[in-house]
Amino acid sequence: MMDHADDLASVQAATERLLTAVAALDNAAVTQSSRLPGWTRGHVLAHLARNADALVNVLEGRPMYVSGEARDAEIDEGAPRPLGVQLADLRESAERFRAVGAAPADWSRTVELRNGVTDRAERVPFRRWVEVELHHVDLGIGYELEDLPAEFTEREIDFLAARFDGHADVPSTTLATADGRTWTTGGGADGGPVSVEGTAADLLGWLAGRRDGSALAVKGGDLPALPPL
Repeated sequence: MMDHADDLASVQAATERLLTAVAALDNAAVTQSSRLPGWTRGHVLAHLARNADALVNVLEGRPMYVSGEARDAEIDEGAPRPLGVQLADLRESAERFRAVGAAPADWSRTVELRNGVTDRAERVPFRRWVEVELHHVDLGIGYELEDLPAEFTEREIDFLAARFDGHADVPSTTLATADGRTWTTGGGADGGPVSVEGTAADLLGWLAGRRDGSALAVKGGDLPALPPL
């Protein structure tokens, strides 16, 4: 069951972890490559700040971004800023998101995200939590998928498995961890059923496009090629 208040608290905790880790960097480190192709760490930090503001827009009934081009331009413009400016922007944008989340609101209402995607307002805090946690990993500064909170990892696997459920390019696939947790996904493509087993971190890494799946054990066919998120 979704609890937006708990998720907002989790966003705050994840943001504090991120800010503490980033504060240990220097200006040179911000300009170095992240784990995301074509993006420096500065791109990741600028994106995180602008995503907080974009989700404020969503919760206040405005378009998430003016356009895809404007979104990309803001990230490119913010990427080369020095560490102190990046940190201040991260803190201030996170506070704006926190304040909007704390305001009285109808959390059952439907809101619009990018590209016409809609969702319930109560799910927006979890979406922000995903951004903060996965992009912290993307920075490549010592925070790994194995360090993510267990609750977060399980819920994000739930979300991604549901996202690919019935997808035309993904065969019927069962995901499993050694401790007995299972998920099903795919089913829209020929082939399968395929069984994919591994640690929760490796399953999440593969589903989220952060790992190639080579650490996973696959039975019943090849590891499915997942569509981009």
